[in-house]
Amino acid sequence: MNKENKVNSRTIMHTAALAAAGLLGVAVARAQAPAPAASAAPGKVGVINIRGAIGSTAEGKQAQAELQSQFAPRQTEIENMNKQINDLRQRLAACEGKCSQDEIQRLTTQGQRLTQQFDRKNNELTEDSNAALGDVIDRIGRKMVDVLDRYARENGYTVVLDSSAQNNPILYASTQIDVTQDIVRLYDQQYPVKGAAPAQQKPAAKPAPTTTPTKP
Repeated sequence: MNKENKVNSRTIMHTAALAAAGLLGVAVARAQAPAPAASAAPGKVGVINIRGAIGSTAEGKQAQAELQSQFAPRQTEIENMNKQINDLRQRLAACEGKCSQDEIQRLTTQGQRLTQQFDRKNNELTEDSNAALGDVIDRIGRKMVDVLDRYARENGYTVVLDSSAQNNPILYASTQIDVTQDIVRLYDQQYPVKGAAPAQQKPAAKPAPTTTPTKP
């Protein structure tokens, strides 16, 4: 009863960002595959925010909404338990010097039991939402790596760096070499979701590449 009980209400959104970080090595390695001898001249360097790209795709947004809806009842249950714990804490404080020892013991025992249930359910929610989001990120990330690989090869990129990676060495990158929106647009075109608006066709803020990947 003495420790602060806080509901991890942002677990779902935070996990997506953490899970996406693991995709950097794969994406960069694929983009750095040896080019044909005919194109051995120095190529271009690009930058992508892989975390932002995954979350910005139509599929990513749809998956986040579905998971939030899926876990909403459990989140509400945990929030209600937290309110009950706070209510018991206030009742115990009001009982000081007024209530019998039996009443104080009853409220204390009830609070301890409820706190244990709160901790267990909160941990289970975190674990389950982490697992569900890990599956989503893995599914989208693997397909996005393929999109990025094709885009990089067809547009002459020698390397594409992830600006969202932890401890990344990028100190400055021009917006003109940021390919995030191009990859999101191409991903949505190649992997459309049902009920989503058509992929945006207008060029990104930076000059659009002269060639675009073709569908398989």
